[in-house]
Amino acid sequence: MGWIRLNEVDIRNVPEHIAIIMDGNRRWAKLNGKSKNTGHREGMLRLKEIVESCGELGVKALTVYAFSTENWAREKEEVMYLMNLVLEFSNTMILPLHKAGVKINVFGDIERFPENSQKGIQDAVERTKHNKNLVLNIALGYGGRDEITKAVRTIGKQLILGELAVDEIDESKFSDFLYSKGQRDPDLLIRTSGEQRLSNFLLYQLAYTEFYFTEVLWPDFSKEKLHQAIAEYQRRKRRFGKE
Repeated sequence: MGWIRLNEVDIRNVPEHIAIIMDGNRRWAKLNGKSKNTGHREGMLRLKEIVESCGELGVKALTVYAFSTENWAREKEEVMYLMNLVLEFSNTMILPLHKAGVKINVFGDIERFPENSQKGIQDAVERTKHNKNLVLNIALGYGGRDEITKAVRTIGKQLILGELAVDEIDESKFSDFLYSKGQRDPDLLIRTSGEQRLSNFLLYQLAYTEFYFTEVLWPDFSKEKLHQAIAEYQRRKRRFGKE
């Protein structure tokens, strides 16, 4: 045969772009008698596995929700640990991802991050910018409403300066002002932990995305669980409002 199945995944019809709301680290820690920080660390290790699995399956882009604009309201100790975890990810996991041809992008505002975390992120983006096997978009300091607001603000400035005409603004042009400029909208959104909401994630880009919700907590979301989500996606018929 000219195609194969991997745990019920038809590799002829793998979604090109997957988005994931990685939810449940803290609940996983509580259920397992661990600290919140341990839960977040397990979540980071799971991300590496899922990125590698997406590469094996031929997924072209993966966008993950790592730290939202709302997460700044969490306890200071937890936020600082997350900032350090971002730096650790940059220092220890970028090299193998780079060797695997993964290109790192950042969606969001990292100006509030500690300088060493900012530098780690920027170095990861710079080092991997020419890679072509898989695009990994990491949403850090990200909020969908904030992204849209910033896009509108930039468009307004260009209109005032005469750099853009009102008649030029359509959906395609508006997309050029988003973090996801030039990228395909997600085909599949996965949210772990049983919650069934978007939580201010990719509000513009998810207009016709297929949603998959699972009770599995993020640290337990294995590559086999990813295959199950993709298999469910493949059983659906995407209509894009045409039927």
